[in-house]
Amino acid sequence: MGHSSRSYSLTPETFSILRDLVEERLGLYFDNGKSDFLVDRLSPLVTARGLTSFMDYYYLLKYDRAKAAEEWKRVADALTVNETYFWREADQVLALTQKVVPELLALLPRAVKLRVWSAACATGEEPLTIAMALNEAGLLDDDRIEIDASDVSEEVLQKARLGLYRERSLRSLPAELKTKYFREESGLWRVDPALHARVRWHQVNLVDQAEVERFACSSVIFCRNLFIYFSRATMLEVVDTFYRCMPRPGYLFLGAAESLLRLGTAFEFEAVGNAFVYVKR
Repeated sequence: MGHSSRSYSLTPETFSILRDLVEERLGLYFDNGKSDFLVDRLSPLVTARGLTSFMDYYYLLKYDRAKAAEEWKRVADALTVNETYFWREADQVLALTQKVVPELLALLPRAVKLRVWSAACATGEEPLTIAMALNEAGLLDDDRIEIDASDVSEEVLQKARLGLYRERSLRSLPAELKTKYFREESGLWRVDPALHARVRWHQVNLVDQAEVERFACSSVIFCRNLFIYFSRATMLEVVDTFYRCMPRPGYLFLGAAESLLRLGTAFEFEAVGNAFVYVKR
């Protein structure tokens, strides 16, 4: 018999230690005004485990090794915000296809792969937009190009691997691209299977340095609209790993609301076409 979901009280003391644990494991930072958000998102998980308090849940996450690994996946699914859509911040995508990728292909030896990593891909709209734009520019036929996409949430990755989208996700996509790359299926839109197959999907926690290092050797990293949820310290740690592992030149694309300028990183801030990019020279 399943539990009905209920809400639990979260004392300031428990909120503080639970918030710090979430930041340590997932990188997500919640200030003191986000206590209600944590209660809303995590209460169903406390109920599902048959626990009676957030303190019990904290102990499970921190000390119960047998259960914690799977439970952290559920926490990631519950706390991540996954609102995204195709052709978002298109100036960056056009800078990638018109300037960055052609220049990198000219620089790289024929035997070297050009890796593009979408580091917080949610349900997959961003890496599929990249693949679409590269194909439109006649670049996706180059077998040196590899596109990796990752997220901390297994739940959203399952949706990304499925390749089915609601109309809302296509709201900014040019009509001709919708016609070319999508087919209606039971009220949803299925992305072209050949395009979808060009993206490799992975579960990656950006707070886990070893996991990040596997992909940060990419020449191009898109990490858009994620750092707004990170503390300054966590953001700096991730960006430093990016910089250390990326080849030269390496290009880092962030969301419009994000900036590294106050962090004092080694990346140079450059205009590429109509977009701004952080570059490792």
